[in-house]
Amino acid sequence: MFERIREDIRAVKERDPAAKSTIEVLLCYPGLHALLSHRVAHFFYRRGFVLLPRLISHLSRFLTGI
Repeated sequence: MFERIREDIRAVKERDPAAKSTIEVLLCYPGLHALLSHRVAHFFYRRGFVLLPRLISHLSRFLTGI
């Protein structure tokens, strides 16, 4: 899971010339936040939870606007 996060951060830094550091990407990129929260929600959904992934998705949309 953490390797996947590193890959996502690496992809953002490669594709966005304005991204200067890893910490900046982690703190300031709502697209990355939305992607990470979607993966967490999907993890729970695949294990049979219904309400928790929905709440995670709803919270992510509220916080990121995506």
